[in-house]
This record gives sequence, C-alpha cells and structure tokens, in this order.
Amino acid sequence: MTFKELVVAYFQYPAIIAYLALSAAAIGVFAYNPAPLAPTVIAVAVATFVYPLVWYVLHRWVLHSRWMFKVPMLAATWKRIHYDHHQDPNHLEVLFGALHTTLPAIGAATLPIGWIIGSFWDAPIGGAMAAFATGLLTTCFYEFVHCIQHLAYKPRAKVLVEMKKRHMAHHFHDENGNYGITTFFWDKLFGTFYDRSERPKKSPTVFNLGYTPEIAERYPQVARLSGGVATGHPRKRGE
Repeated sequence: MTFKELVVAYFQYPAIIAYLALSAAAIGVFAYNPAPLAPTVIAVAVATFVYPLVWYVLHRWVLHSRWMFKVPMLAATWKRIHYDHHQDPNHLEVLFGALHTTLPAIGAATLPIGWIIGSFWDAPIGGAMAAFATGLLTTCFYEFVHCIQHLAYKPRAKVLVEMKKRHMAHHFHDENGNYGITTFFWDKLFGTFYDRSERPKKSPTVFNLGYTPEIAERYPQVARLSGGVATGHPRKRGE
C-alpha cells in the first residue's frame, strides 16, 4: 500500500468525516463565543495532555475488560468496540471506533476541562469548544496512526516504525500491555510497556481477549452475535 492509498482509505471512512465535521462545528461555535487567548491555549494544552491518559485508561480497563461481555446489555457494545478488532486486527470496517461510543468519551474527557478553564475568564463555552475540537482532531491523528499500524503500509519514519512495532506486539503477541497508540509514556509509567523479547511466550488470549469457548458457554451473548467463537490466528482460520 502506498501513502496515497493509505490517505484515500482513511478519508473514506465515515467516522473520520464525522470527526472533522464536528471539529469544524466546534471551531465555528468558538468563533461565535470566543475565549481569550490564555484560556484557549490552556484548554488546548490540557486536552492534549489528558487525551493519551484517558485513552490508556479506557483501553486497558474498558476495552480489555473481562466484565463487559458478562453483562447482556453491554455484550454487543464490547464486541463492537474491541473484541472484533482483536479477532481480526487488520479488518478495516472495525479498525475505527463506533461513533456512538467514541463521541461520548471524547466529550466527557474534554468538554468539562475546557468549560472549567474558560469559566475563570468568563468564557466557558469558548473554552469547552477549544478543548472539544482538540479532542476530535487528536482522535483523527490517533486514527491515522492506527491505520498506519494495521494496514499494509510500511512507514519510513523511525518513530512510526516503533509505534507500529509496539502496537503489533499488542495485537499479535501479548494484549496485556503496549496500550498506547501514539505514545507509550503511560505504559512505561504504569509498567505495561514491553518488548517482545521480554515476553517470549505468546499470550493464548491475544485474539479473543479472554473470551474463550469455555467462557462463551457461561456468557453466550457475544458468541451468538459472532456466529461462534473463532480461535487461532485470523489468517489461518479455516485451513
């Protein structure tokens, strides 16, 4: 895959178009209700800093949870937001998050921060919109890097090569670590950063996140929606 083909595939996905449209709308609201320079810069900076931490927390304790599939009302959501992605990591249709789950998370992580910061300058709406737009555009950047990591594109930049290496280990070697996408600072801080040489044994649940055929007998909702429980490497199934 060439870089041009990667960009074309990226911008064809509805979620990316929605993020860009919503960020443009947020910037429009900001222009109508602007905040002074200081709270705007602070809101953007804080949202940029907090975003990777929020992603780490959600990825580790929600997307990789082993409790959501046990709750019938949440089983379908868990299946869509991450189980399907690990079942076949290179499947484009589930590469991006679903809007009904990502947008509330982005809003919850950024809008309150911007509102509070802007309130000190009597500009809560402007602050909130600055932070929200930052979260949306950061998501676009995350998803672009995510495309690089999963699609058949070989990056040349060393930093992107390293990101792809760590993320591929998360998907094809051991899912219990390397939760970051564009930064692994929080992985290093919380002790979940690893190199494959440090974990010579491959995780048996790297493709099913612990939702094994035995577990499916007790909690069958995800299996019913998936037409069973697939096992083994996604490229070797059915051989």
